[in-house]
Amino acid sequence: MKTLVVIPTYNEAQSLASTVEGLLTEIAGVDVLVVDDNSKDGTAAISDSLGIRHARVSVLHRPAKQGLGPAYIDGFSYAFANSYEVVVEMDADGSHQASDLQKILLATTDADLVIGSRWISGGSVQNWPIARVLLSKYGNVYARLMLGTDILDMTSGFRAYRASFLQKLISTPVSSQGYSFQVELAFRASKTGVVKEVPITFVERAEGRSKMTLGVVFEALVKIQLWGIRRLFG
Repeated sequence: MKTLVVIPTYNEAQSLASTVEGLLTEIAGVDVLVVDDNSKDGTAAISDSLGIRHARVSVLHRPAKQGLGPAYIDGFSYAFANSYEVVVEMDADGSHQASDLQKILLATTDADLVIGSRWISGGSVQNWPIARVLLSKYGNVYARLMLGTDILDMTSGFRAYRASFLQKLISTPVSSQGYSFQVELAFRASKTGVVKEVPITFVERAEGRSKMTLGVVFEALVKIQLWGIRRLFG
């Protein structure tokens, strides 16, 4: 199926080229859209250079850093306008392995959303401190219990949607700006479609800085609690 990998960026100059070129080499036939939020470190120029060198790469420049969710929404809109059948979310920092994408794409044959999961059997993380492992594991347990789903890795940012399903999924505005965007869409998908998880190996970035902050974590906790209360009390 015609597939677009959407890669949002903000200050990912150290890893973007190797991520994109590794993906193009590993997975034949997919296209890439880099969505850059006006990076200050040269990421935008690297994106443009990749677009010039590779016919399968396009670039969408946004005027300012507005959050992960809005960047993905713009990328999704591009996918719909260009008749893609599968839309993939993937990070620019090298934490998502192109070798795992083939498994995710194969699973879209009988699922509306396929999540690359760190926390199902066969999934793993590399180079994370124990505190971050516990935060992610128990954060996902909290989300699963509050939202009443069977998804083990609701926060994973490595996933693939059938475009027709995704278009319906976001027809109601998405409220999240940061990483809770992933939880919100997974929660919506669990209520209306078929969701599968496949194991991946998540490798902590070797270069650049993580975008995870206390503010991002707080937004996710608050939103999950609100969605859970609405689910329980209508």
